[in-house]
Amino acid sequence: MTFNEIHLRNAFLIKLSPFEDERGYFVRMYCKKEFKEIGFNKEFVQVNHSLNKFRHTFRGFHYQIPPFSETKLIRCMSGKVRDYIIDIRKNSPTFLQHFAIDLSADKAEMILVPEGFAHGYITLEDNSGLVYFHTEFYKPGFEGGLRHNDPELKINLPFNPKIISDRDTEFPLISESQFEGLVI
Repeated sequence: MTFNEIHLRNAFLIKLSPFEDERGYFVRMYCKKEFKEIGFNKEFVQVNHSLNKFRHTFRGFHYQIPPFSETKLIRCMSGKVRDYIIDIRKNSPTFLQHFAIDLSADKAEMILVPEGFAHGYITLEDNSGLVYFHTEFYKPGFEGGLRHNDPELKINLPFNPKIISDRDTEFPLISESQFEGLVI
């Protein structure tokens, strides 16, 4: 694995090194020792898989608030998505800045999303699926989200979502004091 820290501090693009032969490939997605070398000492406690039947499906931008903030390790296992992470750490020099990358089943890459970030994606192909490793259990009542079309985020999706949950369209705008009192 090769860890490349992106411009958002503590977030990494991870390039995997598959062993390939006539059977296919074998790739290591996690090694506690290698992650420790970048300062990651947390334990993954939950693994989730999402499958999106149709392209132009949007999910996000989600996060959990303290004391249940979480780090996520994300890999696309089928199809292709445009994946986004947003720094929502109020005291960070990159507060509300984002990073976007196309993740696909064909690319041996993952993204390590640290605590204090929102995450979301839009599918670029039908039957796109992601696997998420989480350092914290899902805790109802301690989650939040940002609207994909919030003007303060300055995120231009490649197209308007055709499928998006009511919940994801109803998050308050940042200008409506989304972060008032939030300590991340």
